[in-house]
Amino acid sequence: MDDRIPLIAALGVRKWFDLGARRIEVLSDVDLALYPGDMVGIVGRSGSGKSTLLHLLGTLDRPSAGEIRYEGKRLDHLPDVELAAFRNRFIGFVFQFHHLLPELSAFENVLMPTLIARDNTPAARARALALLDRVGLSDRLDHHPGELSGGEQQRVALARALVMQPKVVLADEPTGNLDGRTAEDMHLLMEQLNAETGTAFVVVSHNQELAGRMRRLVRMEDGVIRDQGGPAHRGVDQGGPSAADAPEHPSGSYALGSPALPAGSPSSPMALQGSEPLDPAQLAAAAGTRSEADA
Repeated sequence: MDDRIPLIAALGVRKWFDLGARRIEVLSDVDLALYPGDMVGIVGRSGSGKSTLLHLLGTLDRPSAGEIRYEGKRLDHLPDVELAAFRNRFIGFVFQFHHLLPELSAFENVLMPTLIARDNTPAARARALALLDRVGLSDRLDHHPGELSGGEQQRVALARALVMQPKVVLADEPTGNLDGRTAEDMHLLMEQLNAETGTAFVVVSHNQELAGRMRRLVRMEDGVIRDQGGPAHRGVDQGGPSAADAPEHPSGSYALGSPALPAGSPSSPMALQGSEPLDPAQLAAAAGTRSEADA
């Protein structure tokens, strides 16, 4: 029995939606513990509850029953503003659709979570630069999303997810829109960053190869975890993505974070660094708030 305190622990978690007199149960009695340095894959058919579980673990939604603890503490009593601040520090997100802001450059998109946190320090900017260099985009700092390939945009999203140095990164179909070679590169990059930084990664995927490479595999079926094992548990029927299990746009500000990278990187040539920080409220609004459709 592992007596360490988990980074995130789901205990008897259930999630349902009431549609008139009808109740649709999406998750049922889910127990899951995530530890520092974990590299976990979540697999299963479409509609099995994978994305719903990931959003609950990321505080983007609240369970209908049960509880989720973060380093042993419950957060369900926190108001939305404080919960968003926690999310910004503790959790990074990478989604199938990168959600980069088109009017911002690659550097500005990566820096955005630090500005939301009112951290416009040289150290924060150096982390953003170091991360863009680490994901191979140091020559794309000034490029806007429309000037980047799909793989480059997703690497920007990964750098953005790491810039606040989170304890865990939650990735929902991060290679779903990428070709095979680019997806392979993205998988390798996540594995390398996990090994280098100790940041835990939890990846929902229909990609059999990615699932087979995880050190730990969680198989879901009909809202229940059927198996939690190592990479030897293969041959899972992945199914295909459906609207019911598609990645959602996160609510509130992007909660994005990063590895412990050296803060001594050179200053960025971009004008943003020499300007006043953008207003965090405006950035949070630009990042998107939960719509009624996401509720």
